[in-house]
Amino acid sequence: MVARKWAGVAVLLASLGLPLFGGAAESDPVTRGARALQERALNPPAWTARAYPNAWRAWGTKTDRPPVNYAEAFRERYGLHTAPFANGEYPMGLRPSQFLLTRGITTDCLLCHGGAIAGRSYIGLGNSTLDLQALFEELAAADGRSPRLPFTFSNVRGTSEAGAVSVYLLGWRELDLKMRSKHLNLDLRDDLCEDVPAWWLLKKKKTMYFTGAGDARSVRSLMQFMMSPLTASSTFAREEAAFADIRQFILSLTPPKYPFPIDHALAQKGELLFRANCARCHGTYGEHWTYPNKIVPLEEIGTDPNRFYGISEKFVNYFNQSWFGREKDGWLGHDYSARVTRGYQAPPLDGVWATAPYFHNGSVPTVYHVLNSKPRPRIFTRSYRTAEEDYDPVRLGWKVDILQHAPSHELPAIERRKVYDTHKPGRSNSGHTFGDELSDSERMAVIEYLKTL
Repeated sequence: MVARKWAGVAVLLASLGLPLFGGAAESDPVTRGARALQERALNPPAWTARAYPNAWRAWGTKTDRPPVNYAEAFRERYGLHTAPFANGEYPMGLRPSQFLLTRGITTDCLLCHGGAIAGRSYIGLGNSTLDLQALFEELAAADGRSPRLPFTFSNVRGTSEAGAVSVYLLGWRELDLKMRSKHLNLDLRDDLCEDVPAWWLLKKKKTMYFTGAGDARSVRSLMQFMMSPLTASSTFAREEAAFADIRQFILSLTPPKYPFPIDHALAQKGELLFRANCARCHGTYGEHWTYPNKIVPLEEIGTDPNRFYGISEKFVNYFNQSWFGREKDGWLGHDYSARVTRGYQAPPLDGVWATAPYFHNGSVPTVYHVLNSKPRPRIFTRSYRTAEEDYDPVRLGWKVDILQHAPSHELPAIERRKVYDTHKPGRSNSGHTFGDELSDSERMAVIEYLKTL
């Protein structure tokens, strides 16, 4: 009965976890970390093996057989990508898994942290096309279970409620990570609409997450998403060393180079403008780079506040008292504890060309719109494909179609999630007006410079 009680929850939440079985023998931690991500099952099975080949039955198509090119249709429906490493029949982010005598499939870190742009897939690029809600609902249905989820995992395609996942999962754990019999309310909210940051930015940061609430040196903070109810509390300490390897692999990543022509004379002008207007928050670049690790107060940055308020002090306090927050002792307490900040962290901009859309909630489709708040689209959609023709090399971001009205509630939810409506909670694209004083020619020069990073 207990196993059956948790099976449905485990199916939904076994994502972004850590390997439970075996380990690579290499002495190099970067190599071990790469193999852990690319070759090992990262959690117990979330679905039976039949869920993947039968997912099409939940698509509402009037046919008795799957699409001819099923793998491609599956990737396009859920916003997944081919893996740049051997991954069998599955897209990046899914893989076979076995727990005791149970075989099936599960998700791993690269579901959200493996993306594609200009026709190529990259480990560490945030997945800006993923529909996590549809994936979890429809794989559950294909497995013969209820598709109902305990909260909303995604409000808009390309974003997720990652914060809600962490808050919900920790609510099922005691401080020593043993399972609780009754869920603890840690102020769960599922309207934060979070974009996925690029992994390669971590190497410059002292703090992480959008508010800078986490310590960038922390290994345990990266382990939050392995809290599937089927993961024993003893597993966390046993697998901490493997997560340390994964962190070293993350720190080894570099951003992809801009694949289109660059006007280097214009970029030089743009660098001067960038240093004068942007560097105090986003740092400088090149051999002798700088990064201020600045948290910009909410009242100054002016962007949507839901992510800031959505992870409450109640959750932070419980996290810090738990195994996660007791990672390393310092003079005045636990050095790697989470903290409450005053705003959002201005990120480094390495590889910024590849990380569209922008802001912490993915509400701005191009760098041009980051630097000019007036023409930002209020309701828009895009192809959610990642080929060269879907990319805007002039404004630096995704090509979008601007809509006049929000989608009808009569549309299927999977279609409504393709529309970004900035009037909805957590999705405002206001704030960050620091580029409004630039002329349009100055903006284009800055954009040209950003292509070089």
